[in-house]
Amino acid sequence: MIRAQYFEQYDLDSSRESFGRTITEADIVLHAGQTGDFYPHHMDAEWCKTQDFGQRIAHGTLIFSVAVGMTATEMNPEAFSYGYDRLRFIKPVFIGDTIKVRVTISEKKDHAKRPQFGMVTEKCEVFNQHGDIVLVCEHILMVRKKEV
Repeated sequence: MIRAQYFEQYDLDSSRESFGRTITEADIVLHAGQTGDFYPHHMDAEWCKTQDFGQRIAHGTLIFSVAVGMTATEMNPEAFSYGYDRLRFIKPVFIGDTIKVRVTISEKKDHAKRPQFGMVTEKCEVFNQHGDIVLVCEHILMVRKKEV
C-alpha cells in the first residue's frame, strides 16, 4: 500500500505493531548461507547442547532483517531510510519462537542542512511470544516537509 505522509503528519508517541512471524530452521540456514556466518551458535545443534542456551539461536542480524521487513507494511514516497542506530540484541531467539515488532515515533527534528526535510526517529522493539524484548534499535527516516 502506498500512503504519502509528510514530516508534519508524524505524531510523537504514535505506534504501530506487526503481526507475528515464527522463526524457522530454514530461516537460520538460509541466512547463514547468504551471510557466510556459520558460527556454531547458529549451526551446530550438538555443540549448542553444551552451552548456556542449550539450543541453536537465530543470528541477531537475521532477527534485525526480518523485523525491518515486518515494519514495511506501507510505502511512503515522501520518506526514506537514513539508517539505524543503537541496535542491541537483548535476548536470544530460538527456532520456533514467534516475533512481533512495535514501532513508536520517538523523535522529530529539522534536518540540519536541508530545510525541506525533517528527521523522524522510530524506536523499533522486537518481542518474542512471551512478551520478552529480544531486539531494540532506532530507525531514522528523512521525511519531506509539506510546507517549507
